[in-house]
Amino acid sequence: MKRREFITLLCGAVASPLAARAQPPTKLPTIGFLGTTTLSAMSEWVAAFVQRLRELGWIEGRNIAIEYRWAEARSERYGEIAAELVQSKVDVIVTTAPAFPAVQRATSVIPIVFALAPADPVAAGFVASLARPGGNATGLSMLSPDTAGKRLELLREIVPGIRRLAVMVNLGFPAAVQEGSEAHAAASALGLEVVKLEIRRPQDIASSFESLKADALYVTTDALFNANRIRINTFALSARLPTIYPFREHVEAGGLMSYGANIPDLFRRAAGYVDRILRGAKPADLPVEQPIKFDLIVNLSTAKALGLTVPESFLVRADEVIE
Repeated sequence: MKRREFITLLCGAVASPLAARAQPPTKLPTIGFLGTTTLSAMSEWVAAFVQRLRELGWIEGRNIAIEYRWAEARSERYGEIAAELVQSKVDVIVTTAPAFPAVQRATSVIPIVFALAPADPVAAGFVASLARPGGNATGLSMLSPDTAGKRLELLREIVPGIRRLAVMVNLGFPAAVQEGSEAHAAASALGLEVVKLEIRRPQDIASSFESLKADALYVTTDALFNANRIRINTFALSARLPTIYPFREHVEAGGLMSYGANIPDLFRRAAGYVDRILRGAKPADLPVEQPIKFDLIVNLSTAKALGLTVPESFLVRADEVIE
C-alpha cells in the first residue's frame, strides 16, 4: 500500500468515529402530556397510561419520551403550556377536557388525544363527528352529564331524606356547567330544590359553604375540584353534608360516594390512540369512544361520621368500599 493511501485510510478510520459521536442523537418520538392538575392528583391515571404504552411496546426513555407539564388547576396556564409543547415539536399531545381548547388553539397540525372529554365532544367543538373526528384531535368522552341522574338516584339510596341539593359548578369550564344543568334538571324531576354553588377560583370554595343550607352536595366533574377535593370534603363534613362525586379520588379523600367512568381505564385507552397515531394513523380517522367501565365507590368511614347507614344492597353493588 502506498504511503499516501495509508494516511488517507488512517485519517478516515479516525475521523469516522469522531463524526459519528459529533452527530446529535436520534430524537425519540415524544408525547407532550398536559396535566390539568398535579402529578400527585393524577398519579394513578398517569401510571395506567404509561403501563399501557409499555404493553404496546413503548418504553419511556428507550424508544419514546414523555414531556410532562402540570397546570396545577390554574386554567390561565393551559395556553402557556400548550405553546411550550408545540414549540418543543412533540409528536402528539395528550390532555383532558379543561385544557383541550387551549391546545386546540395552539396547533392544528400536531395530533391531540383527549383522555377525558365532555359528554358531547361534537357540541363542545372538540371534533366534527364522533365517527370521523375530521381534524387533528380524537379521544374519549366521559359521559358525565348523562350520568348525573344516576348519581342522584344512588345518593338518595343512602340519604333518602334529601329535599334541598347543592350543586357545585366551575363557571369557567363549559362541560361542568353542562353537567350542572343536567344535575339540576334531574333533581327538579325528583322534586328537589336546587342551590347552585358557582365557583370561578379556588378561593370561592370556602365562601360557597358560608350560610349554605342543603341536605347533600353534588360536585361536578372539574380539574379545579379534583385538585381541591380535600378542602371541599373538609368543608362538607364540617357542614355535615353527604357528597356525591364523579371520581373515586374524591372518595379516597373523604367524600361519601362517587359514580362515574373508570378514569384509569380511559387513560389506558388513550395510550392506545397514541400508539396508533405514532404508527401512522390520523386522528381524523380514529372514532371518539365512550366509557365501558363505570365505578360505584362508597366511603363507610365518612358515612359513619355523618350518621348514615349504607344499605347492604348498596354495598353489594359497590365496586369498592373504603373502610
